[in-house]
Amino acid sequence: MSSWFSRLLPKTLPEPEQLTIAHGVDTLAVTFVRNARARRASLRVDPANRRIVLTAPLRMARGTAVGFAEAQAGWIAARLRRLPERRPFRDGAEIPVFGVPHVIRHRTDRRGTVWRQDGEIHVAGGIDHLPRRLRDWLVAELKAELVPLVHAKAAQVERPVKRITVRDSRSRWGSCGPDAAMSFSWRLVFAPPEVLDYLVAHEVAHLVHLNHSPRFWALARTLCDGPIERPQAWLKQNGEVLLQYGE
Repeated sequence: MSSWFSRLLPKTLPEPEQLTIAHGVDTLAVTFVRNARARRASLRVDPANRRIVLTAPLRMARGTAVGFAEAQAGWIAARLRRLPERRPFRDGAEIPVFGVPHVIRHRTDRRGTVWRQDGEIHVAGGIDHLPRRLRDWLVAELKAELVPLVHAKAAQVERPVKRITVRDSRSRWGSCGPDAAMSFSWRLVFAPPEVLDYLVAHEVAHLVHLNHSPRFWALARTLCDGPIERPQAWLKQNGEVLLQYGE
């Protein structure tokens, strides 16, 4: 970007603005953000935060951007209705662990531990601590499967992995930086093993190709234990559900 054009841009982006869009008798919540790289107004679903995001270029008039959203009120209402229900961690709720359904059981007779037995996950301690303790246990379960899998596939391409982290990423399931540091969403603990295998293969392939070129996809297919189309389709169909588990 040229220096003269950079000087025309504001030093900081405006704070996100919460809007309400009328649609019949309903009032729809929309988050309005500005983006220096945007060339037109656009709408997208943020399933993790259960909201619609309206993005507009810096120099687009606010009224123009809002008018665009108002013209799409029907689409906004339909997408909000289609969002899966929240799935909080609570006694008696069912959650999948690597695709296998388990029932959460709160155990008041035990202290400070979590264990899995006969299709149930037992969470001891105070009820207020159940969500945090269960999440910590789920993260540990994911790491136990994830870390050896990453290193095994990295060994196949003879590349080192600098770091593996597990985070509450809301916009991507995994990432691999140019410094060979990898990050994965902890919510992958809910997905079937073949999905985890595919995502690890995907990120390990980025150790060799930091792009999505044909050579990248050829390597990812080689690293994956099965055809990649099935886990890709599963994520497309069920990804929004994974984002609803937890507090």
